[in-house]
Amino acid sequence: MATTSLEGHTLGKYRVLESLGRGGMARVYRAYHPQLDRYVAIKVLRSELIEDDLPNEESWYARFQREAQSVAALRHPNIVQVFDFDAEDDVYYMVMELLEGDTLKTRLNDVRIRGEQIPWGEIVRIMLDALDGLAYAHSERMIHRDIKPANILLSKNGQAVIGDFGIAHIIGGTRHTASGALMGTLHYMAPEQGMEGTCDARSDIYSLGIVFYEMLTQRTPFDADTPLAILMKHIHDPLPLPRQINPDIPEPFERIVLKALAKDPASRYQSAEAMAQALRAAAEEATVDLPTRISLPLSFTTTEVPSESVAVISGTTRQVLAARQSTGDVQFADDETDITLGEKLTAAPPTQAPSPPDTESREKRRQRPPRKYSAGRAVLNGILIVLLGNLLLVTLSVPLSNWSIFETGWPAQIFLAALGLCFIMFATGSIWMLIPTGIVLGTGLLLAYSVLNNQWAHWEYSWVLQIWVIALSVVSPFWLSRRRWFARGVSRALAAFLGLIALVAILAIVANSVTGSIPFAQELLELTQSWIETWNW
Repeated sequence: MATTSLEGHTLGKYRVLESLGRGGMARVYRAYHPQLDRYVAIKVLRSELIEDDLPNEESWYARFQREAQSVAALRHPNIVQVFDFDAEDDVYYMVMELLEGDTLKTRLNDVRIRGEQIPWGEIVRIMLDALDGLAYAHSERMIHRDIKPANILLSKNGQAVIGDFGIAHIIGGTRHTASGALMGTLHYMAPEQGMEGTCDARSDIYSLGIVFYEMLTQRTPFDADTPLAILMKHIHDPLPLPRQINPDIPEPFERIVLKALAKDPASRYQSAEAMAQALRAAAEEATVDLPTRISLPLSFTTTEVPSESVAVISGTTRQVLAARQSTGDVQFADDETDITLGEKLTAAPPTQAPSPPDTESREKRRQRPPRKYSAGRAVLNGILIVLLGNLLLVTLSVPLSNWSIFETGWPAQIFLAALGLCFIMFATGSIWMLIPTGIVLGTGLLLAYSVLNNQWAHWEYSWVLQIWVIALSVVSPFWLSRRRWFARGVSRALAAFLGLIALVAILAIVANSVTGSIPFAQELLELTQSWIETWNW
């Protein structure tokens, strides 16, 4: 049976109705199973992938059958279900569930045409669905090997479902003895997969990290004119930071991208579960609300979507994309699975050699995600600031024989504590540290006023300021925390400003205690009283 035209033919129990599209490894058809009264999708493997000269007297069909059984055993709502597999007249095919919806590739191209952006919450929901499917498959010792937007389906039920799970596995499993058998999509391929032909769960995580990058920025990070040049960029080039392309991207999402796309597999997330957990925490930090389901594909919700975008990018849609890409307005990657990557990379000229080792190590250092300052270390350093401050005060008191620093300058201890809290607030970037820092610093300022001026009688009026200090210190973090990536920068700026106030107050108290001179606060008080008397007159 000729594999070029199966429409109207029967494959086993299935009546082939129409072609749905084709990719690098298979052609997809819609078919009907009359006994079960069910429509299915049939993927027919390309004939050039079939090998008849396998070693150890094992037939191609026997290996295809073994690998397909492993794929068909996968049962997960975020993985396209494989129902059946067989061969007929040298036509090898797999039967799987037929899902209504668009691919993520189609959704991305649709928003590119409109100059829009997929909402952050929907991006995270797509990623979490895909990670759930990968986590299950990896637990079953199954690696996808070809994660990309074209293989992520957005179903009419509002779920992201991984498609083609097993096609690359089956072809790779039956071709691993052949020379140059590397296949896949270089724009989304992990460095170790392209360079060494080896892959594991972390390779799938890298590929999904590229998909995440593309959803955030609407472009893939690495592109070039030749396959080897693209591979060399994956291996050696620093990652273009997503927030440099789109500053509106939440900073926690950029951290997820940096870790997922680490050049060294050991530096990435070691499991899909770990990446999903980090992504949920990043969404919470960025105060991004997660929808319970993905919005319906555009082809089901609007008539404005070009009809050809549902299946393939062609016609007027392709012209629009090509025009916008030529101006640099949008970029889209060629995500066709290439079954001849091995041959292309082997035949590449030696002039496209890898970068020197020193360049690689330098770029790897630039690739590392920013280090987090642990809260425990920040607290320890804050305590050290208090201890060091007291040591300096003792050192100053002994040669001057002036212990008034501790007798009358005791508010300096409160400001030392406030200075330590400011350090913790700056190091951790936590806006919630404003509560204890503001209360301690405000209390210290009120007490310092009374100590420096010996005006404790004023306390019966000034205590109401303490209530305002506490109220502002408690309310401000709640107001600022509504935009957490904004609050992190504000908290550090406030920590620096409040720390400067604490440091100036300490120096003023120490100077007053050592010299015994009239404090500048008394002069300020007299000036204020004079101003009040003038206006009362």
